[in-house]
Amino acid sequence: MKKLLILSGKGGTGKTTVSSSFIKLSKTDAYADCDVDAPNLHLMVKKPSITKKSVFYGLPKAHIDQDKCISCGKCLENCRFGAISALDGYTVDFYACEGCSVCEYVCPVDAITMEKADAGSLMLYKDNKTFSTAKLNMGFGNSGMLVSEVKKQLDNETPGSDFAIIDGSPGIGCPVIASITGVDMVLVVAEPSLSGISDMTRLLDTADGFMINSAVCINKYDVNIKNCNKIKEICQKRNIPMTGMIPFDTMVIEAVNNGLDITDIDCPAGHAIKEVYKTTINIFNSVNQEK
Repeated sequence: MKKLLILSGKGGTGKTTVSSSFIKLSKTDAYADCDVDAPNLHLMVKKPSITKKSVFYGLPKAHIDQDKCISCGKCLENCRFGAISALDGYTVDFYACEGCSVCEYVCPVDAITMEKADAGSLMLYKDNKTFSTAKLNMGFGNSGMLVSEVKKQLDNETPGSDFAIIDGSPGIGCPVIASITGVDMVLVVAEPSLSGISDMTRLLDTADGFMINSAVCINKYDVNIKNCNKIKEICQKRNIPMTGMIPFDTMVIEAVNNGLDITDIDCPAGHAIKEVYKTTINIFNSVNQEK
């Protein structure tokens, strides 16, 4: 199955709006939301009817058996994350514990064990379409691992699908790196701001590091034409194809608030994104024919 990943270097660029429109226009039967820290694609696409939810267990957390503990202090002394307190017996701060298991290793009386921790939820929505997504619980840093599970679930549940669209997370951290692995092309949704340009450049560098082909579209391009031209120059120098520009359009907010896709209404942004989609798919098909 070929995969198109849609990313943005920062939040608020319109990445999920573009992703939901691409899902609608492509009529794909396989899609995923890999922004596990703050998933919201389900608010903008029609979810398949059958729901399956499972617990995601991340790195284990330390637990101290008070009956065995001899208060030697070795766990407190060796915990580099400050997760152990001796104020009222030796206890572990659940959210501060990183699951490294050093405390278990240094405990002389085996009073510490590493126990499974509920780190989030993995969700699957399925009928004639398949939507894979997840939500990471507060205080857990296993977002990259959970993203990998979202993608694995999508692959396992759609063996006959030819094409999938993945809505990634903003930034270039662990969830983005986990999202990029194994995809066939990345579309970066950029905005014409200084931070948007900087984050776009870092994203393109990340994709290059994984030897993944990239393309760029500019959302709200007319907010700052000067910065828009800078994005074009960067893409031209790096030989990155531009798939189009989407204007700032207040009707986008109206459409989203009414549960509509922007391609459902007659508006400048809706017309522009249809052209962006056509160009992106042409580039995507060309890239994959060359492989």
